[in-house]
Amino acid sequence: MKRSDLIVSGVIIIILLPFFISPSVFNLYRELNTAHAYTMSFIKFALLATFGECVGLRIRTGAYNKPGFGLVPRALVWGFLGITIKIAFVVFGEGAPMMLKTMGVHFLSVNPSDVLRQPGFSWIKLLAAFSVSTTLNLFFAPVFMTFHRFTDNHIVNTSGTIKGFFTPMHVSEFIREGDWLPFWNFVIKKTIPFFWIPAQCLNFMLPEEYRILVAAVYSIILGILLSLASMMQMRRL
Repeated sequence: MKRSDLIVSGVIIIILLPFFISPSVFNLYRELNTAHAYTMSFIKFALLATFGECVGLRIRTGAYNKPGFGLVPRALVWGFLGITIKIAFVVFGEGAPMMLKTMGVHFLSVNPSDVLRQPGFSWIKLLAAFSVSTTLNLFFAPVFMTFHRFTDNHIVNTSGTIKGFFTPMHVSEFIREGDWLPFWNFVIKKTIPFFWIPAQCLNFMLPEEYRILVAAVYSIILGILLSLASMMQMRRL
């Protein structure tokens, strides 16, 4: 373990410890989530998902940051994507259970999505959570992942600078010159059915105030998985 690993681990402990030892800090977090849901989504993804990319870089290169990585541009992208994920959670979280109702599934309340806010486990809640996760990942996730790939290419092509990040993004060139087979074969065909759908199904079984936070933590896990897959692919070449 390098010195940088010890420093990162120490910072994580310092940040998380108040949430476990002080109920007032945790209550403040919950109040901010309620009052400023989209701002908090921006912050959580900007911090946690970017950290996931840093961990992925550490696995591949041995460093959490390096010239051209574009830490700030990546954080801005993830913050924006965090807002879109919050919007998608609202849209699909309300719409997918209603879809089940139109298919003949009987819910006890007038609003079918209320079942996702009920404590404990039930089969109808699991069905609703699975429907949310499936529709979310089939209709929203591919667009989300494609946009993220475009921004990644843009950050790399502009050397990770903030000034370069705000220059026009040449999407047509990325489409024409990019190698899309690994993106389709792994990111779309494997991570969506085998990781994201089960993971988000579990997430929607949790209390509502934790879902965006858990989704951001998932991005850390996925960053590690993608880095390991990239290393395995390089070893096969």
